[in-house]
Amino acid sequence: MSVIVDSGRLDDPQALAAADPGDMLRQVASSAAQVRQARYLAGEAGLERLAEDGRPRAVVVAGMGGSGISGDVLAAVCGVGCPVPIVTVRGYRLPGWVGAADLVIAVSCSGTTEETLLVAAEAMRRGCRMLMVGGEDSPLAELAARARAPFVPVRSAGQPRSTLWGLSIPLVLAARELGLTRVSDEVLEATARRLEEVAYRCRPTSESFVNPAKQIALDLAGELPMVWGSSELAATVAYRMCCQLNENAKYPAVFGGLPEANHNQVVAFDGFFAGGTAGDIDDFFRDRAEEAERTRLHLVMLRDADEHPQVVKRREISAELARERGIAVTEITAEGVHPLERIASLIAMSDYVTVYLAIALGVDPTPVSAIQELKARIA
Repeated sequence: MSVIVDSGRLDDPQALAAADPGDMLRQVASSAAQVRQARYLAGEAGLERLAEDGRPRAVVVAGMGGSGISGDVLAAVCGVGCPVPIVTVRGYRLPGWVGAADLVIAVSCSGTTEETLLVAAEAMRRGCRMLMVGGEDSPLAELAARARAPFVPVRSAGQPRSTLWGLSIPLVLAARELGLTRVSDEVLEATARRLEEVAYRCRPTSESFVNPAKQIALDLAGELPMVWGSSELAATVAYRMCCQLNENAKYPAVFGGLPEANHNQVVAFDGFFAGGTAGDIDDFFRDRAEEAERTRLHLVMLRDADEHPQVVKRREISAELARERGIAVTEITAEGVHPLERIASLIAMSDYVTVYLAIALGVDPTPVSAIQELKARIA
């Protein structure tokens, strides 16, 4: 694929600012502040009421897009050892098995998402325990008042997808109240500091040769990212990164997780978007005219500190197979000890990558015109 990439734009402060009129970089940089603010707002919401009737049978998170990912973050932080299932509903219907024994958490940054409002209303009719997280003075807030359910207001950073921590932290704190995860106040502050560290390394004034997010963005430009996570936590980030590539950079991507990706997606290494074998690459007489227009796969491996021993082998060999076929491999490693810290570090880095890719390609990262047009036509 022929792509015009202006790498100089990433290192020119004036050009960088002009290419980001919606201030998406500032929105991404607000993540640490969101953690601290959400902790305060959740503390004022009376989340302890959720535990009055004991542990729920299941936790169901209803949300769409940048709000719905909060349910996946919650499940990743609670981990496979969580004593109850955590399910994210992205749609208009609440599963038939959900009832009064379950906790339904409705999440909408604006508080007006039609799918989420319909699911929340259905949960209220079924007598479910409820928690609402969303915009102040919104239909969702009104629904919470009618249901007499705790409501945590969200201060939007600008876009729902860049308000992830304002939406997710209340869910994590609710899970803490229910005994589903151990997240101390110290862990919350350590997570905020971790987000600040990533923001500093990836700051706009840091030049491409020392800025990891800018360098990864330039490496991905013109190639088809296949993003894999090496754990359930990292796979959640892989999905998030692909969504961010779609919305911020208006760029396609494929997400997966190990070991599942080794049972299907790995076969694409031998397909049309593969780079060819090492022998092909070293062949001086090969036809480069057609090759120049070809879009190649680029494997992005999101590495977690908590990997199954077999997954470690699969990750290493998958990278070997990719490189042997001329497919570039980029690895991003989680930082920190607690799952909340680790997922935050991966999400922060991938968020910066997607914004810088947009800017390098001359794409405004903030607007989502196709979504708005679709909504208008539905209405």
